[in-house]
Amino acid sequence: MTKGFDCRQTVVARPRRIGAFFLAAAVCLGPLVALAQTQIYDSKTHKWVDFDKKKARQYYARNKQPPEAFRRQLVTFRTAEEPGTIIIDGNQHFLYLVQPGGQAIRYGIGVGREGFGWAGMVRVGRMAENPTWTPPPEMVARDPNAAKWAAGMPGGRPDNPLGPRAMYLYEGDSDTIYRIHGTVEPWTIGLDVSSGCIRLNNDDVVDLYSRVSVGAKVIVLMQGAALYKGI
Repeated sequence: MTKGFDCRQTVVARPRRIGAFFLAAAVCLGPLVALAQTQIYDSKTHKWVDFDKKKARQYYARNKQPPEAFRRQLVTFRTAEEPGTIIIDGNQHFLYLVQPGGQAIRYGIGVGREGFGWAGMVRVGRMAENPTWTPPPEMVARDPNAAKWAAGMPGGRPDNPLGPRAMYLYEGDSDTIYRIHGTVEPWTIGLDVSSGCIRLNNDDVVDLYSRVSVGAKVIVLMQGAALYKGI
């Protein structure tokens, strides 16, 4: 059983890199520097070990699923936020869906790579099944592979980067361009890999989608300010 914690008391995890960051008084959607390398707990050695892209690929190749810490599970979670609220701890690569009775469903996630992390309070503005992927102009400009889909990749394709479901994050009535979505790279769960979107494995994003409604509050914590360190 995952040990509980109170998300009103933020604990700073041990940083592996030091960088400047800020969070505006209301909402900041600008890029932030990712501060900490992913670590997972090794139950055999009882130590925290680094979890990088190479190790993630090797683990997924052997097990066809992410490490236990990043698999969907019900955990103790004390918070003042209402059930249905999504709280994203990018530093520890967890997304929490608050449940009644001091609990939450915890999902493993992939988050923004260095320079693409962000923090703020937004909402689910719309939701889509088998969403069309339309890369933003910035991605089209820097990524030749994305450029050929500038007009949009149809949903339902096995290579669609959004996977089978997408939840579009809005600030007020404006689309932030960030999404919670599935992935064609399930081995990346637990890593800093995206351009700022929050990715789940496809089974998990379908499950989350079924539990979330348009208008749901989404709190994205600043990377480098984890809720806790532990499994």
